[in-house]
Amino acid sequence: MKILIVQDTDWKRRNPYQQVHIAERMALRGHEIRVIDYEILWQTEGKKELFSRRTEEKISRIFPEAQIPVIRPGILKITVLDYVSMLFTYPREINKQIREFKPDIMMGNDILTTWLAFRAAKRYNIPTLFYSIDVDYRLIPQKFLQSLGKRIESWNIRNADLVLSINEGLREYTIRMGASREKTEVIRAGIDLERYDPSKINGDKVRAQYGIATDDIVLFFMGWLYHFSGLIEVAQELAKIEDKELKIKLFIVGQGDAFDHLIQVKEHLNLDNQMIMAGQQPFEKIPSFIAAADICLLPAHDNEIMHDIVPIKMYEYLAMGKPVVATKLYGVMTEFGEGNGITYADSPEMVLEKAIEIIEKGDVELEGEKARSFVKMQDWNILTDLFQQALRRVMLSE
Repeated sequence: MKILIVQDTDWKRRNPYQQVHIAERMALRGHEIRVIDYEILWQTEGKKELFSRRTEEKISRIFPEAQIPVIRPGILKITVLDYVSMLFTYPREINKQIREFKPDIMMGNDILTTWLAFRAAKRYNIPTLFYSIDVDYRLIPQKFLQSLGKRIESWNIRNADLVLSINEGLREYTIRMGASREKTEVIRAGIDLERYDPSKINGDKVRAQYGIATDDIVLFFMGWLYHFSGLIEVAQELAKIEDKELKIKLFIVGQGDAFDHLIQVKEHLNLDNQMIMAGQQPFEKIPSFIAAADICLLPAHDNEIMHDIVPIKMYEYLAMGKPVVATKLYGVMTEFGEGNGITYADSPEMVLEKAIEIIEKGDVELEGEKARSFVKMQDWNILTDLFQQALRRVMLSE
């Protein structure tokens, strides 16, 4: 099977999302995968140039032997005009891949690149799959473009031959966006239970590296740092604790829009000894960072971006046997329910209080056991089987 994947984000530098896990496992099974991506970080981390040149390289994010060709068409590196330039450079590349690669199916999970790819797919009668892992239009940084983005995303969803979502909340979202219910399915996000195995990994070296004492309680968050991630509120509540016997540290791994603000909050609230900002870390080190934690956090605000999604980090937290305190997000609560290692807080401001309750009750280990038990059926190999079967059904129906 030949699969052409397109996306509006960086395949190499952003965290390996669900499509990366699936794609590399599919490649190891002998399927041919090519990716067309977008240099989403060009404003802050990209090469300083007016117009970027087309690049192509083989990339592996998880399995070294899964070398997937990733093509990045050139863009005009001027805000908003980068999108305009994509209207010219990306269709040319998509058509080139259709001629040379001859994909059996096209897969997209974003807005602009998916729209361009699906339009070409219609002309050439190539089946299409929309893979819903986010409320994409809300992630557009230019607010005035979000309305247009919503219309395009709706078109992508309505015109896909199959819409796969990673949870029931997102499936309902795609139906609200116009998908026919009979064309929608759920294949949940997965976890590599061998890579995230608490019996084989401990966080002692990480704790020692960051000066964390054996009796410190570590509250851990990892991922892209949005302003709505709720971490500022957690830090503010941490600064209010007067009980000196509670040795709590907030350990944050990741980069993002709110990174500099969090540094300022740390300095302003005098949390130098209680708040650790570790920045972005290599994917292969993430299990040991989670192992260094006592309780993991998802303190996000319940907004239109977070309401329906289930971040993949939730599965990674649970697989490492860590209890999680999360705000009451519809997608998360629908996916995990009650009694599976997750404690829910009404707001980001309440997350720290819930974490302290777990600590004071002595329930950290018990809740961690529940967490690991819940994800045992979410192995990526099982989910890749389901994904592969779904692709074949789409191809046979054409």
